[in-house]
Amino acid sequence: MAVSLRVRLIWQLLALAAVLALGLYLAVRIGAERASEATLDAVLGAAAQGMAEEMRSEEGGVVIDVPPGTFSMLAAMGEERIFYRVDVGGMTVTGYGDLPLPAVPPTALAPVFYSVPFRDADVRVAAVARSIRLDGVATKALVLLGQTREGQDQIAERLGNRAAALGLAVFLVAIPLSLLVARGLTRPIDRLAEAVGRRGPRDLRPVRHPAPAELQPFVGALNTFIGRLRGTLSQTETFIAEAAHHIRTPLAVMRNDAELALRHSGEEMTRARLRGLIRSADDAARSAGQLLDHATVLYRADQAERAPLDLAQLTRAVADRLAPAAEMKDIDLRLTIEAPLPAEGDAVLVEAALRNIIDNAIKYSDADSLVEIIARAAGGKAEITVADRGRGLSGLTHDRLKRRFLRGANVGDVAGSGLGLTIVEEATTAMGGQFTLSPREGGGTCAILSLPLSLS
Repeated sequence: MAVSLRVRLIWQLLALAAVLALGLYLAVRIGAERASEATLDAVLGAAAQGMAEEMRSEEGGVVIDVPPGTFSMLAAMGEERIFYRVDVGGMTVTGYGDLPLPAVPPTALAPVFYSVPFRDADVRVAAVARSIRLDGVATKALVLLGQTREGQDQIAERLGNRAAALGLAVFLVAIPLSLLVARGLTRPIDRLAEAVGRRGPRDLRPVRHPAPAELQPFVGALNTFIGRLRGTLSQTETFIAEAAHHIRTPLAVMRNDAELALRHSGEEMTRARLRGLIRSADDAARSAGQLLDHATVLYRADQAERAPLDLAQLTRAVADRLAPAAEMKDIDLRLTIEAPLPAEGDAVLVEAALRNIIDNAIKYSDADSLVEIIARAAGGKAEITVADRGRGLSGLTHDRLKRRFLRGANVGDVAGSGLGLTIVEEATTAMGGQFTLSPREGGGTCAILSLPLSLS
């Protein structure tokens, strides 16, 4: 199971936050320990230097006057134990004689600090050296001042706890921030997916939605794929158009020859076969024509050329072209057209839809009947209504009849392919219109095609 990119990003950000929180804790803890040690060393070194400065020679001996302020400074660091040792000329004159000496003797310039275990405690010692005159001879004196480190450890522990709390707070704050950052970083992907998802099933335009530089290769590959698919569909449409042309031409020749043979034939069986042949040729020619219309609608629906058009004029032109077919069945086409009827759309798609609606009304109407064609503006839309007194819908709903190659049970003796209403539905949908088909009161069918009116 593939892990979501957003989830992976959140986990990576949380891992980074955890590392940063741990690094913050270690940095504060180590820094606090070093800072407290440096501070305590400074105090300890100042106290040791103070003791050394108070040493003086007197009557052949050494006087060591420990100032009260020295131990006051050390007492301010907490409840610590203090150890000291004073050596003059290599001999211990006062203090703890077993307090360890430094590994490197100090100079008179600066104290030396070192840590040693002493009397069951970890003691930090400052060693200070100075020269003192005894009996007129310069003698080296060494002052050691040590202090336990319980207070320093407590200070470091308190600072460490605060650092841990700070690191935990940083990590907790990073959780919602990681969610927000992950959502913000993946939002362009969501928007791109939404823009592509809003497209219709036949919208093959290149993707022009703005995308980050990281997504441009994906968008480019997607557009390349769309271009190849569009080219394939175009080749398919061309093939269907050529196939329909090559089919209809020999069918027309065959039909003419069959009609000629029918006129000269005297045998009833032969005449019946010829009539069947003529009907089959008509069926094949109509199917080829509607397949061509369907392919044209499918192709142009993706890239419909919207332009101003007059639906009233277009409706009248389509009705005039189909008038000869109506006259052959003695069907009267009654036009009630409100002119002008401005709209925006693809003239090829509108013409294909109107042609199939009116052709269906003529084809399924009885001889000597009436087909009414009304074009008018209604409710902010251009509405074309085609009503007939034909065979009706045979109990089928509009949603079922608009399916490809589906015909009613009451039209089996009429030539047809079952694509007419599919063509109307797809052409209307491509232009943002509506198409409804319903039984007509008193018998017959009422088809209504509506398109948005042009406001210009």
